[in-house]
Amino acid sequence: MNEVNNDELQNILFDISKKNIIPKFKNLKKSEIQYKNINDLVTSVDIKVEEELKDKLTSLLPNSLFVGEEIFSKNPKVIDAYKEKKFCWTVDPIDGTTNFTQGKEKFATMIALSYQDKILQSWIYKPLTEEFSYAILNGGAYINSKKILISANSSIHNSIGSISFKYWEEKYEKKMKNLKIFFKNINSYRCIGFEYIDIVKGIRDFAILSKVSVWDHIAGILILREAGGVDMHFDNSTYNHCIKKNNLIVSSSKILQNEIINLIKEN
Repeated sequence: MNEVNNDELQNILFDISKKNIIPKFKNLKKSEIQYKNINDLVTSVDIKVEEELKDKLTSLLPNSLFVGEEIFSKNPKVIDAYKEKKFCWTVDPIDGTTNFTQGKEKFATMIALSYQDKILQSWIYKPLTEEFSYAILNGGAYINSKKILISANSSIHNSIGSISFKYWEEKYEKKMKNLKIFFKNINSYRCIGFEYIDIVKGIRDFAILSKVSVWDHIAGILILREAGGVDMHFDNSTYNHCIKKNNLIVSSSKILQNEIINLIKEN
C-alpha cells in the first residue's frame, strides 16, 4: 500500500471541522451533551464527526476496518479489528470532550492507520488553530509540513508534565500523589492529544498515564516515536495497541523515561 496522502487527510479534517465542530464550539445545547458512562461525556458532535470520518476514511481505503471511540462504547468487540490482516483506522473524534463542552480551547481530532500491530501513519488536528501534525512509520514526524525532532532533554527535577488523577490500581494510587514533588510542575490539559504535541515541541516533557484507551494514544505514540520520544509501560514493555495494558509513561527522552521508572519503583 502507498502512503495515505497527508494533504487529503488534512482537507478531510478541515472540512469536517468547519462543518461540524467549529459551529458548535461554545454553542452546544444541553440536549446535545450526555454521559455515555459514569465518567465520560459524549456530545452529538463526537458522534457526527466519527460517523463522517468513518465514511470518508473507509472510502479512501476500500476494505479497511474502523475503530472509533463512540462505536466502541456501544460495541466493545470492534477492537478485534486489530487482529485481522487488514488496514484499520482508529479515530478519536474529539479528544478533550469535556474541554469542548466547557468552551475551553484544548481539544483535537486524532486518527491513526494501522496494520495488525504496526502503526503506519497518524494525524492530530486542532480545529481552532488548524494545526496539523502527522507521522509516517520510519518517515518522521511533522507539524504543518515541517519535520520536527525533540530537542528537550530535561532532568526529572526540571520536567513538566502530567500524572493521571484517576483510574489507578490501589497499589499505585498513593504513590502517584507522592511523586508530584519530584517534578518542576504537574498539570493536565485534559486532552492527551495536545500533550503529545507539546512533548514533541519541547513545551512539556512527559505524561504518566493510568487508563490507556487505544483511541487516546495510538496517534500520539507514532508522532512521539518518530520525533525521537519514547514510551514504556511500568513493566518496561513498549506500547502495543493490540494488547490491552494500562500504566504507561510517554516522555521526551530515554534518560527521563528511566528516571521516572526508577522513581516509581523506589517510592
